[in-house]
Amino acid sequence: MDIIISNSAGTPIYEQITQQVKGLILRGELREGEALPSMRLLAKELRISVITTKRAYEELEREGFLTTVPGKGCFVAARNLELVREDCLRRMEERLSQAVNIAKGGGITLAEMTGALNILYGDE
Repeated sequence: MDIIISNSAGTPIYEQITQQVKGLILRGELREGEALPSMRLLAKELRISVITTKRAYEELEREGFLTTVPGKGCFVAARNLELVREDCLRRMEERLSQAVNIAKGGGITLAEMTGALNILYGDE
């Protein structure tokens, strides 16, 4: 499982872990029932605190992405990935709506906004 942590990012490390694990699950790179590294092993690999990995795993479990089996570890939970994707789309649309309002208020054209989105998404 490849997770890249940035200490200079404005996002807390546990959130970086949760976002990347969610992405791996949603893209099918981590499948239902697949074991995740232990909290200690992940902390060692990323050179971070076990407390941080514990918080990330707890967040993922709370959101239904992971399930913990005492004495065996953490596993990718059974989920309806289409419902998860729909939730992601809904949250994206809410934030894009906010961005559109800001752009319109600042006189930014659709072409400029599309260009910025392409750059942020990594297509340019």
